[in-house]
Amino acid sequence: MTTTASPPLHLLVGLGNPGDKYTGTRHNVGFMALERLASRSGASFRNQAKLHGLLAEIGQGSSRLRLLMPQTYMNESGRSIRAALDWYGLEASQMLVLVDDMDLPLGRLRLRASGGAGGHNGLRSTIAHLGGEAFPRLRIGIGAPALNPEERKRRTVGHVLGRFSPADQPVLEQVLEEVLDGITLIQRLGLERAGNRLNAFVAPAAAALQDTSSPSMAP
Repeated sequence: MTTTASPPLHLLVGLGNPGDKYTGTRHNVGFMALERLASRSGASFRNQAKLHGLLAEIGQGSSRLRLLMPQTYMNESGRSIRAALDWYGLEASQMLVLVDDMDLPLGRLRLRASGGAGGHNGLRSTIAHLGGEAFPRLRIGIGAPALNPEERKRRTVGHVLGRFSPADQPVLEQVLEEVLDGITLIQRLGLERAGNRLNAFVAPAAAALQDTSSPSMAP
């Protein structure tokens, strides 16, 4: 029995909002992952007007990986992604979108080969510009406000545009490291096998954070 390998990755896209105002916000965790990867590889981002984004490159030849941070603001992310795919002659299956997910707890990841927007404006824009949902994405959990559903709806914008708390930082560090390891794993093993690890991942510090935030039981 033969197994169909995933197409090789040639483009990584981190979703976020441009500008200092949004640096370090939960919505920009996709940017954070790419900035860490570029820094570790000694690469730097440069503005590419034709791509409506910042671009860095790591690796060479057939293993070259392009890192794109759209500068269109989240709601128009798809415009930058479409431009990059067209410019480099790539298929949507050859990219991976790194995106925050409020429906996942901080400390968890979810790798999927396709799927809907799930209420995320960046994914919604990408789907619209690509004309379909068939592109890989790695959802990075940022958690949701601990409120009832109606209050949560009102507080969503403030939550995603807020910054990670000092207590969140150890979890965030472990998550970003796992994202970088996961990218390498996807390149080596393909989406399905990499997903077996990434989808089971729980940041060790997340359990400690949960224990700290849980109310103590009264005797």
